[in-house]
Amino acid sequence: MKMWSHFFTSCLLILLTFFQIFVPVYPIGVNYGTTADNLPPPKEVAQFLRENTIIDRIKIFDMNTEIIKAFANTGIYVTVTVPNGDIPSLKDNAKAEQWVKEKIKPYYPDTKIRYIAVGNEILHWGTPEIIDSLVPAMVTIHKALLKAGISDIKVTTPHSLGIMVSSDPPSSGAFRPGWDVGIIKPMLQFLQESNSAFMVNPYPYFGYSPGNDSYCLFRPNPGFVDKVTGKKYDNMFDSLMDAIYSAMKKLGFADVPIVVGETGWPSLGEPWLTWVNADNAKSYNDGMIKKSTSKVGTPLMPGKNFEIYIFALFNENQKPGSLAERNFGLFRPDLTEVYDIGVLNGTTPKRRSHDGPAASPSELVGGGSPSGGSGGVSGGSDSGESQSKADDKTPYDSSSGHAYDPPALITTIVICGVVALYGLLTIFF
Repeated sequence: MKMWSHFFTSCLLILLTFFQIFVPVYPIGVNYGTTADNLPPPKEVAQFLRENTIIDRIKIFDMNTEIIKAFANTGIYVTVTVPNGDIPSLKDNAKAEQWVKEKIKPYYPDTKIRYIAVGNEILHWGTPEIIDSLVPAMVTIHKALLKAGISDIKVTTPHSLGIMVSSDPPSSGAFRPGWDVGIIKPMLQFLQESNSAFMVNPYPYFGYSPGNDSYCLFRPNPGFVDKVTGKKYDNMFDSLMDAIYSAMKKLGFADVPIVVGETGWPSLGEPWLTWVNADNAKSYNDGMIKKSTSKVGTPLMPGKNFEIYIFALFNENQKPGSLAERNFGLFRPDLTEVYDIGVLNGTTPKRRSHDGPAASPSELVGGGSPSGGSGGVSGGSDSGESQSKADDKTPYDSSSGHAYDPPALITTIVICGVVALYGLLTIFF
């Protein structure tokens, strides 16, 4: 009898261990912009994300040391950004080494710095000097990290889809002449050699038109077939990602991972922006969560999970531009959700008083397709770099029309397994 009891107890422990080891942890990222006068202090934000959400990584648009320090020992990954204006000087090895010594080493490894983003959307916004300095600065910063004994922080740079000359259909995807061979190809070679990722900011929001709303928002629609590849597309995000992949493949770098540095949809805008509302923001970002958690991938990249950073963590009431620009946030400054997207983990956050209106993202000057067809040539810069847009999170089950919550599902399975085994023990022993 004791032998069987030990046997079932062992099975129970194995089951629990299995779930601990093999249940995947999905990357849920957000852009943490700070163009507002009513946001909670970084330490409170870090505590809130760690204790009350399933968000496990953030991206900031500068080297804000208060934020970097606030995320120490939280387990949350942080991507930091080199200001655009600093890039030319960082081509120099000695200056890059000094920069790493002053800006990275004091906070690493207590803060889990994942990427150093060298500028933001440089090819879209940068001066000729900054553009020419971009790849050399990326290389010297990487060398400086290695010299400092740091091998797990990767160097990259985010791009708007203004780098594309063509994106529709996806098989026609190509980078702009001049940038393709002169800048992007050596950059991809560097990313490949350093095991880093190509970071892009696709925004179907900027490719919206009244006739393609469902296609932009992951809602049922007829879609279209790319006649060159025979692949069917039923959402603009997949189309844009595969256009980027096609462009990379043409340069010989299809194996370099793609990270989504920014994407999102505003929840509030001017009355004439009828497509800007919480329902559409939720629908779009539900699709983003599914892309991040379901291993659905895209027609040309099936089975891939994408590391995605939604823009943005907060509404930001001092963003210039339209009302929509100030309302891309997942959360209000009082840490309440703008709408329910499955990001909270079920615990109750402390609430703080909320001053002032909500707000959103980037300094984008335009949208529209690089090829004049469908699809978001993004844009957006924040604090010397670029900012963009974002909103929401929970995988969308297109077959049922409902969002699902992977952590809740995992918990349910574990509990059912424990109860079943305990039932066997009590019945037979």
